[in-house]
Amino acid sequence: MTANRLRALSALGQSVWIDYIRRDLVAGGGLAKLIEEDGLSGMTSNPTIFDKAIAGSALYDSDIRDAAGKDPFQVFDALAVRDVRAAADAFRATYDAKRGEDGFVSIEVGPHLAHDTEGTVAEARRLARACDRPNVMVKIPGTAEGVPAIRRCLAEGIPINITLLFSVDRYRQVMDAHQSALEERRRAGQSLAVPSVASFFVSRVDTNVDPKLDALAKKGDERAKELRSRLAIANARVAYEAFEETIAAPRWKALEGAGARVQRPLWASTSTKDPKLPDLYYVEALVAPQSVDTMPPETLDAFRDHGDARVRVRDGRDEAHAALRALRELGISFDQVTDELEREGVKKFSESFDGLLKTIGEKQRAMRVA
Repeated sequence: MTANRLRALSALGQSVWIDYIRRDLVAGGGLAKLIEEDGLSGMTSNPTIFDKAIAGSALYDSDIRDAAGKDPFQVFDALAVRDVRAAADAFRATYDAKRGEDGFVSIEVGPHLAHDTEGTVAEARRLARACDRPNVMVKIPGTAEGVPAIRRCLAEGIPINITLLFSVDRYRQVMDAHQSALEERRRAGQSLAVPSVASFFVSRVDTNVDPKLDALAKKGDERAKELRSRLAIANARVAYEAFEETIAAPRWKALEGAGARVQRPLWASTSTKDPKLPDLYYVEALVAPQSVDTMPPETLDAFRDHGDARVRVRDGRDEAHAALRALRELGISFDQVTDELEREGVKKFSESFDGLLKTIGEKQRAMRVA
């Protein structure tokens, strides 16, 4: 019998989380099966995932009907908190067995707060209180305005999942905010065991860069052809290099010695979008100790079936830096790419969020008429 390939990732130090939430997965026993058989150790959600779950099924209709008189946001908030609490309970045994180092479920601050520091802090506090589970992380986007909110929330002891990270420079700011928050807690004599992950988005980089390279390749630039579908992995490998530099530095070692936990990098958006690429192109390239990969269900199934679990994240670091330099030499600004991706990410989540609230409102009106 073939050993479980997903469990092999855990043995290499990489936690496997699922990028999906829906009530029937939890209530129907599917999540418990994934935890037991595959060693699944966490779950992430976002507005798009909730949009598909609530708007794309009748699973939540009775709750929407029972919430007559409430506005769509209140209805959504109650549904999301309920699902996240139930999922966190399913992962509680994992959380306890791993002494609070894994077994987390994430819920996201509303995307319209992405550029509102004060609003983000207030909402993160509210969501943490509403979910009322030690293994729930609140997701805050790593925008310029999000970074100070992340620092403040971590200093208050709220578990945080930083999302929508594309830039290594911004990732370094997030790691600095994490350490600053823990230093503040150390000065106050508080526990440094505050869980956090930093979600670095992968495949969307190639989705943005490849059309730019294709345009240059059509003009006969052979260098552009060679760089196609290489920048996302290169960027992630440079980010992991920054992570390893950070946790090897004296500043982190002092915090670690006082009981701090590593803020693990989490690879997000690792499903393959380009049909020309292998289905596990990004997942296999970024197997890494002290990391998390959050995969949609179809990617989990693919890795269980034919994934190759070997640590590759440190492979070709020189080539990764060279690829980023070569992109600049072609006249493509990677800073501009990551700025575009951050804006697009906030926009897409906001559209999903608005669409979800619209759907809930429409269902409420239809139920009143029926």
